[in-house]
Amino acid sequence: MRLVNRPTRLTTCAAALLLAAAAGCAPQDASPGGAHASGPGKESCEPGKLPTVAAGKLTVGTDKPAYAPWFVDDDPASGKGFESAVAYAVAGQLGYAKGAVAWQTVPFNNAFAPGAKKFDFDLNQISISAARRQAVAFSAGYYDVRQAIVALKGSKAAGAKGIAALRDVRLGAQVGTTSLDVINDTIRPTQRPAVFQKNDYAKSALKNGQVDAIVIDLPTAFYMTSEVKDAKVVGQFPATGTAKEQFGMVLDKESRLTGCVTAAVEALRKNGTLAALEKKWLTDAVAVPVLS
Repeated sequence: MRLVNRPTRLTTCAAALLLAAAAGCAPQDASPGGAHASGPGKESCEPGKLPTVAAGKLTVGTDKPAYAPWFVDDDPASGKGFESAVAYAVAGQLGYAKGAVAWQTVPFNNAFAPGAKKFDFDLNQISISAARRQAVAFSAGYYDVRQAIVALKGSKAAGAKGIAALRDVRLGAQVGTTSLDVINDTIRPTQRPAVFQKNDYAKSALKNGQVDAIVIDLPTAFYMTSEVKDAKVVGQFPATGTAKEQFGMVLDKESRLTGCVTAAVEALRKNGTLAALEKKWLTDAVAVPVLS
């Protein structure tokens, strides 16, 4: 609340109390994403003048290492890679030039853990979910997610034609991810899956034969096959339920930027920018069979 508004608010409250004792006059949060927001307007999302963590800067979080194809050469600030490019496109919509974007390292699970955030938004292949919404806010989705399975050629998992064939193989995924949910809820393996803090550890486990296959989002699966000799994308999993799984930008639960960031993402989807960036940076998945 700005101090210059207090006399006006107090005067209004006093008048309201005299006219109707039952009428309340608590200030309403009409900020973007606030409880009483009616949608971001021209003034509330004035380009370059948002209530960011650092004045005049837009602070964006992601994990380290920052994996391809989401980020190129582990350098989020390069603008190369799908999520890096999306971050700068959103920044531009919000009125921040590339030089006004500051990157911050945020471990995957910390991004959506309860508590105040030191970033304005974080993007790190984080799927929007009702459970996570209990602790943080999300922007509109910027990528429709497809989960896939990667295995070494010649392994039992590599020859799987359906989900049932994966139930007796050793599977792994990163902790706290929807990839791990797919293993537990869709595949339902006979043995407990291996859980890794980072995808790099999952990749090493696949290389070393500690697991037969790993579940991961489809674009990262393609990238992983270029890094692991004799690895192949076995297939992708069908969407479950009526709602699409989407990656969203994570914001503080009470962030006043949520509405503005969502408006920026929706504008980029509408004008074709997101589709163009996906085509440029993410591998086409047409040839990957859907496991049933």
